[in-house]
Amino acid sequence: MKADRKIRVLMSKTGLDGHDRGAKVVTYFLRNEGMEVVYLGQFQTPESVVRTAIEEDIDVIGLSSLSGEHMSFVPSMMKLISQEGLDNVLVLLGGTIPRKEMPFLKEMGVDAIFESGSPMNSIIEFIKTHVSLRGS
Repeated sequence: MKADRKIRVLMSKTGLDGHDRGAKVVTYFLRNEGMEVVYLGQFQTPESVVRTAIEEDIDVIGLSSLSGEHMSFVPSMMKLISQEGLDNVLVLLGGTIPRKEMPFLKEMGVDAIFESGSPMNSIIEFIKTHVSLRGS
């Protein structure tokens, strides 16, 4: 990432999950840290998220899941990310994610999983550290 460019984050609620308070709170804190955040909102598809990530030159895709649908949309999203050559984009998942599913999600390419109630500082520091390491 160029030193003079802000970190660009895409936040989204994928699937039919209508609980968006957590995603909005994270968006607020990331913006306060000086990041540019594109908030797609609820009911997005993996295709719409990846298309927007390309159009907006995104460094980080942040997905929020509270409904258990992540096991449906994450595999198709990771496949699209790979097909589009977005290897430098960090993929973060947050919300209600059963711990037994976390290793499988990370094997698919999710870079980090933040459970509901994770400290904002841990999310912010992860993004800052790993975006600069990837050189997006």
